[in-house]
Amino acid sequence: MDNSEIIAAIEEKYRALGENPQTYLNGLLQAKPINYWDYIQVDTLLSLQKTRTDFKDEEIFVMYHQVTELTLKMMVHEIKQLSEGENLSEETWITKLDRLKRYTRMLITSFDIMKDGMSYDDYNIFRATLTPASGFQSAQFRVLEIYCTKLENLINSQGRERMPDNPSIDDYFENIYWKDAGLNRKTGKMTLTLRQFIEKYEADFKVLAKNTMGKTLEERVAQMPNPSDELKDKLKQFDHFYNVAWPIVHLDTANHYLNSKGETKAATGGSDWQKYLHPKYQQRKFFPELWSAEEVANWGE
Repeated sequence: MDNSEIIAAIEEKYRALGENPQTYLNGLLQAKPINYWDYIQVDTLLSLQKTRTDFKDEEIFVMYHQVTELTLKMMVHEIKQLSEGENLSEETWITKLDRLKRYTRMLITSFDIMKDGMSYDDYNIFRATLTPASGFQSAQFRVLEIYCTKLENLINSQGRERMPDNPSIDDYFENIYWKDAGLNRKTGKMTLTLRQFIEKYEADFKVLAKNTMGKTLEERVAQMPNPSDELKDKLKQFDHFYNVAWPIVHLDTANHYLNSKGETKAATGGSDWQKYLHPKYQQRKFFPELWSAEEVANWGE
């Protein structure tokens, strides 16, 4: 397009919106050119690391978790498109699943930053100032789960024994696997970490769960007339990466800092981390129908 055609197209664009094109062209004449630091908000981004101690590696700890949250946001961004899209092609699904697998691989390999990139002694001092905050309180982690699979798949075997015959959303959330990290089912005692998390986010989680009924990734796949073996394989790869490989690396890293010398230190959130973090205990699967009975029985091994 030459200059006159571009100007005509701009004028047509704003006339179609019921706007005066000349006003927008005059504004463009005065607008400053965009630059990298304003577009990416670099100064703001680099000002968000607020530590509680003077240990240098605490800033690494904060940035690592911020990068993790941004990665989870990228994943939710892709998953929402699959959940909310209608009659998407398999090509679209495969493209998005490849992205999700790459993002999850980032999460897996990034644990080397935590395991080998911080002072063992410094971490075990400054982490005491973080109590009761915990990575358990990542809301995006729960949002991703809700978009991916039906609530019944977020109930482990112990939880299923407690469920009524026709469970409501409230029943599912009462027995959801992640509450085991901070709730003593026998006494009803709840950690402050879990109580804070529930008070801030659970109502929103329930609204999201209601709005995604019939539209989770698991259900979208079930609505496909004949998904290909390639697509099913991609789904299984993502399921394994996210729900087995990543938790195992997380568990190994926690073991490095909390139990490598046999101390069995408590997690900042107060959970029985050695049990709770293991995928065999969580039993979280996004696409259970794609796995054989043997694979389900050996989940996390």
